Amino acid sequence: MEEQLLNMPVVTIVSGLLVGLIFGFILQRGRFCVNTAFRDVIFVKDFTMFRAYILALIVIVVGANLLEDMGYIFMLRRQEFAPVANILGGYVFGLGIVLAGGCGSGILYRTGEGLLAAWVAVFGFFTGVTMMLHGILNPLYGFLRSFRTSIADKPNAALWDIFGNIPVQFMGKDINLTKWIVIGALTLVAAIFILKGKPFSSGKSKGFSWSLAGLLVGLLGIAAWWISDYWGGGARGLSFTAPLKEAGLTIINGNADAKFDPMYLLGPFKTTWAALYVIGVPLGSYISAKILKEFKWKVPPAEELLTVLGGSVMMGAGAALAGGCNVGQGLTGASTLAVSSLTATIFIILGNWTMVYFKFIKPMAD
Repeated sequence: MEEQLLNMPVVTIVSGLLVGLIFGFILQRGRFCVNTAFRDVIFVKDFTMFRAYILALIVIVVGANLLEDMGYIFMLRRQEFAPVANILGGYVFGLGIVLAGGCGSGILYRTGEGLLAAWVAVFGFFTGVTMMLHGILNPLYGFLRSFRTSIADKPNAALWDIFGNIPVQFMGKDINLTKWIVIGALTLVAAIFILKGKPFSSGKSKGFSWSLAGLLVGLLGIAAWWISDYWGGGARGLSFTAPLKEAGLTIINGNADAKFDPMYLLGPFKTTWAALYVIGVPLGSYISAKILKEFKWKVPPAEELLTVLGGSVMMGAGAALAGGCNVGQGLTGASTLAVSSLTATIFIILGNWTMVYFKFIKPMAD
């Protein structure tokens, strides 16, 4: 990547920080946490936050694929299908988010509210990611990621590739009709599920309603695909796993060590657009929390901090192995409808439900 080490343009700096600020503001104002969304389905039979997640996802699915087919971004990044890594990594991540008390989005925005446990979780998440990608767990990472499978002769197959390609012309562009039939069917099912939650009813008096939060996350997800491509050097959208690692390494040793994305010189630092974006998230959350008078330093018991630390290390290791976290795979990756991302997301949910059962449901039943 040395040939791309140019001075970071001001617009790249501003766009990265601004996307992070807006994302953090939305997350805090809407209490948008995917761990909560998955947990509440099985624990309290509440689908409210899960509907917000589905709304955000389907908005990004439609918007991101329109950007791709209309040529506004070169290509959505669909990860290669590594079933063993996607399944095990997703499942471990799902287990970890329950112990850590929040997913990637949850712990990042809660740092801006003054929760010490969230800061510990961010540290643990970074530690787990770097252990898997650069440290003692890297041989395991290489071994498990080596098991790859092609579908329809595509290593990074999307869901519609299972059904074949029906090429058609639309507005002068070659598009795959099968792709949009699949997206249309998923949108219809999602719309029925979302409407059952009465998204147009009056929302919270403080903060965003679940439907507004989901819609805004979805719209920002679309914008992030384009902004990261246009000003950040490559379409990567919203994620936390690699960006958090890149931000941490930038701070620690001055080199983000990005493998697949361009790095820029920012003074003495070699960093990325995504590293700036992830730094902006807690700042945006802090602004929202201060406005709502919800910022307060909170120090939990030491025993809780140890549980959070252990869970967050699991989160980081699992996310790195799976190819992303609840945002990187569960929203951005899943918006491409890549089989790899959908598989990882399903097992994140299953891991979450497993830990919720053993940590909350079973003890209450006993």
